Amino acid sequence: MKFLVDAQLPIRLARFLEATGYDTLHTKDLPQQNATSDTVINEVSMQQKRIVITKDSNFVDSFMTVQKPYKLLLITTGNIKNSELEKLFSNNLLMLIDFFKYHDYIELSRDTIIIHQ
Repeated sequence: MKFLVDAQLPIRLARFLEATGYDTLHTKDLPQQNATSDTVINEVSMQQKRIVITKDSNFVDSFMTVQKPYKLLLITTGNIKNSELEKLFSNNLLMLIDFFKYHDYIELSRDTIIIHQ
């Protein structure tokens, strides 16, 4: 599985996912870095079959209307320390990977995973 971490989330999350063996980009890795538009993020996601990880609800609208990005992980934790976010991913990553085998839009909060149909 491949991921693309959006600008609202720390590059530390992308590096954590890389360290666990997943091909991961952060918007800072793209030519326009954190100024990369949602449209470009969607196109990279579609072309490279990357799951977009974001806090930006605009991606939900895009996914629901035009089925872009390729797959979507919406983070709904509110403000969270980087260490807490990393722990949240560490505790839930294998389950998320399994869910993404069969689902395209998942939401992760501090205490639950919601699979959207």
